[in-house]
Amino acid sequence: MKRGGGLLVAGTTSDAGKSVVTAGICRWLVRQGVRVAPFKGQNMSLNSFVTREGAEIGRAQAMQAQAARVEPTALMNPVLLKPGSDRSSQVVLMGKPVGELSARGYHGGRQQALFGTVVECLEELRSTYDAVICEGAGSPAEINLRRNDIVNMGIARAARFPVVVVGDIDRGGVFAQFFGTTALLAPEDQELVAGYLVNKFRGDVTLLEPGLDMLLGLTGRRTFGVLPYAHGLGIDEEDGLRVSLRGTVRESVVAPPVGEDVLRVAVCAVPLMSNFTDVDALAAEPGVVVRFVDRPEELADADLVVVPGTRGTVRALAWLRERGLADAIVRRAAEGRPVLGICGGFQALGEHIEDDVESRAGEVAGLGLLPVRVRFAPEKTLARPVGEALGERVEGYEIHHGVADVRGGEPFLDGCRVGAVWGTHWHGSLESDGFRRAFLAEVARAAGRRFVPAPDTSFGALREEQLDTLGDLIEEHADTDALWKLIEQGPPTGLPFIAPGAPS
Repeated sequence: MKRGGGLLVAGTTSDAGKSVVTAGICRWLVRQGVRVAPFKGQNMSLNSFVTREGAEIGRAQAMQAQAARVEPTALMNPVLLKPGSDRSSQVVLMGKPVGELSARGYHGGRQQALFGTVVECLEELRSTYDAVICEGAGSPAEINLRRNDIVNMGIARAARFPVVVVGDIDRGGVFAQFFGTTALLAPEDQELVAGYLVNKFRGDVTLLEPGLDMLLGLTGRRTFGVLPYAHGLGIDEEDGLRVSLRGTVRESVVAPPVGEDVLRVAVCAVPLMSNFTDVDALAAEPGVVVRFVDRPEELADADLVVVPGTRGTVRALAWLRERGLADAIVRRAAEGRPVLGICGGFQALGEHIEDDVESRAGEVAGLGLLPVRVRFAPEKTLARPVGEALGERVEGYEIHHGVADVRGGEPFLDGCRVGAVWGTHWHGSLESDGFRRAFLAEVARAAGRRFVPAPDTSFGALREEQLDTLGDLIEEHADTDALWKLIEQGPPTGLPFIAPGAPS
């Protein structure tokens, strides 16, 4: 394959499957000996990751880089938006925060000003890799945003990349979505839309084929594959928590416990929850049941309560108090029942918060469970620490404005432990297999459960299996010869225009 080819994976909607399809194409290509990189010009996500050079990018792009077997860099996600409310986001440019903007301010001009940076990053990747697989955002047919688009058709047109549109048939209406998406694009954009990819299909594919034939007749564009519904592939989502809060277990392969008991984990679904994937490693353990909860009574049978990271620590504290969860957590701690706070959750468990940066609320009392005082600094800490806890090596990553002054307790990573309450800023620590087992053994003892951590669970190996499954889905259910041709040769010629096109 000649260097610099690529394509854009767009979607009819958010969460149509763009992230996992992009990862699947990357894994398929790298297995063919192609040097490939993922790319997303602009990402909106609270689920982020820190690269080895200390840059913050969307965690989905880090996952796609792993699928491509390359080290993630800021080039793969030059613009990251981290929502702080319904109307404003922190703008992270080339891995570093550069300010807070309202949606109107960003789309009113700032976004277009970043277009040159986005194109430069894509071109640098194209000069280095054989292929670049770009992921779009939302839908390319958001006609109110097209003028300043730097992630969908704007980037496809700049690179002259072919576009494959992914649709989630499990939601219904996929044929109308494919047709409508195409018909709402300008002629110059339509000529780049090569065709479609059906995602999450259940049943007999022969029943779908008449519709695909009619879609070809209506649009002049073929469908490049029908991917079956696959369980357990909810890896590193970016658009928010896709599961219901009540009684829902994170997608994972359910395995029986090694010991006599299961271990129940309740994760408080705080507002602006960030890096909720921290608990994926727990859900991967045989016999560990993970739920996201928003009511105090749901903590009653939990063996471990996790207060996760959040983009709004003060807002999360208020939410915990309003819902009665704060009182329930304090009672748990007094009874010696395990609680773990991660990043913003760690800050909430402390004594005192001084925040003139994130919420600008000034001085706020924490839950008082850990001897920690937190002051929010304008500079964001972005790091990839390595350490030891419970006698095991631990790796993690840090993304926070809060600076913790730990004034007591037993040292625990960069935080502390008091009794059965643990707190740390480190995301991803539970992916360290030895530490996770030791931690779960401590939790089981404190909870009085006859739970035994599995001796051989490797989170890294399970993640590789998931990525291989994505590659298998592309290889077995997509027309890989046609995709290869698109990547090498670009958009097909002679694609028809579908009326009415984008409004002028």
